[in-house]
Amino acid sequence: MPLVGVIAGSKSDAPTLKPTMELLEEFQISAEFMVASAHRTPDLLRSYVLSAAGNGVELFIAAAGGSAALPGAVAALTTLPVIGIP
Repeated sequence: MPLVGVIAGSKSDAPTLKPTMELLEEFQISAEFMVASAHRTPDLLRSYVLSAAGNGVELFIAAAGGSAALPGAVAALTTLPVIGIP
C-alpha cells in the first residue's frame, strides 16, 4: 500500500517530480504517482484524493507548472498533509 500519493498536474510536470520519487524509493517509502489536473480533470483528482486514505496514503505531494492550484485543490479535499512543490 502506498504511503505517499505524488500528483502531477500534467505529464510535463513528471520531470520535476522524478527526484521526489527517487528519494522516496531510496528511503524505501512506498509511493504512487498519478497525473491529475485541478483544472482539466477535477473529477479524477477528487476521486483519487477521496479514495487515497482508504488505500493507505498518509501524505500527498503535488506539483503543477509552478502553480499552487493543484496542492490547494488537494488540501481542500482532505485533512491529510499536503506538500506543494512550486
